[in-house]
Amino acid sequence: MRCGWTLLGCLMVASVQGGEPCVSGVPVGSRPGPYTFIVSTGKDRGQLTCYICETADKPGIVIFARSPHDDLGKLVAALDRVIADPKNAPLRAWVTFLSADQATMDSRVVDWGKKHAIKNIPLGVFEDPAGPPSYRLADEADVSIMLFVKQRVAANFAFRAGELSDTARQQVLAALPMILGNK
Repeated sequence: MRCGWTLLGCLMVASVQGGEPCVSGVPVGSRPGPYTFIVSTGKDRGQLTCYICETADKPGIVIFARSPHDDLGKLVAALDRVIADPKNAPLRAWVTFLSADQATMDSRVVDWGKKHAIKNIPLGVFEDPAGPPSYRLADEADVSIMLFVKQRVAANFAFRAGELSDTARQQVLAALPMILGNK
């Protein structure tokens, strides 16, 4: 199942949004492939980095986004607080913005990160609006989120523009125990 958590969860999203759920990214149970992107914030700023490679078997959250907007900022700020909590170590997360123009997007990403006080989650830009080929990100997906552990996707969420509501953000946060080992 490509949607993520459970069939019931997929149906709940579809009924809340009034249509079929968006499907994007690496399917549950599959391995997220390595990819590099240019980091815009934090200690790795300006470096080409592969956080998938560095995370290995540890729990991780990769978010692909087409634009830095406030609804995404609310989710990433909440995840930033989760990452900061020592009881959740060694959980890692990062946001990869997709753009054909890395230089222009970089400054927008930095400003967005400051606006939402993102301190513990690296933000960066992958210079291709389609994203890494092995991730099969849907064109209609504004935000694609994959939670993984032991090099396998445990949950997959995808949202079209305007779908990342408070309810959707809560569903993503509610899936964290799947990768933290405290189900």
